[in-house]
Order: sequence, then C-alpha cells, then structure tokens
Amino acid sequence: MLFAIHAVDHVGALDKRLSHYEAHKTFLSDTTRFGVKIVMSGPLTSDDGEAMIGSLFLVEAAERAAVEKFHHADPFFAAGIWEKVTITGFLRRQG
Repeated sequence: MLFAIHAVDHVGALDKRLSHYEAHKTFLSDTTRFGVKIVMSGPLTSDDGEAMIGSLFLVEAAERAAVEKFHHADPFFAAGIWEKVTITGFLRRQG
C-alpha cells in the first residue's frame, strides 16, 4: 500500500534542518529494515522555491505501523524539525 507523509517544519527551522541534512540523507539511503520503500521524496519549498519548509514522502509499505516506525526513526523527527506531520494512505490513479 502507498502512504503519503506530509511534514511541515517549525518556523525558523532551516538552520536545524541543514545541520541534520546529511544524517537524514544517510537514513533515507536504506529503508529496508523498516519494510518501507521510498517511491518519491523531497523537500517542500516556499512558493518561490528558495526555502525548504518541510518534507514530502510517498512510500510503499505493507502497513501503516511500518511507516510510523520509519518516520519516528528519521533524524529530522528526532531533531524536532517538523511542526506537523500527516500520514495518509494514498491510491495512485495516474503516474
């Protein structure tokens, strides 16, 4: 099943985000231990595309519990970068 993870940063979290960016990228390089496959991911940006303001993931997993475990293990989560996170099931219609 596909799941979307929509995570919005706390206001002013850019410096903290950047300081944890390498750990976050390393974490995302192998998600097999969580039973999660990243279909697509990347930063959310301001409308002008200049500032990172959050994260968006489209992941495949057998169940929501695996997605939650994966999300809670992310260095960005541990650093408290995200203010609000929504995890929802996703049905692909196109693409």
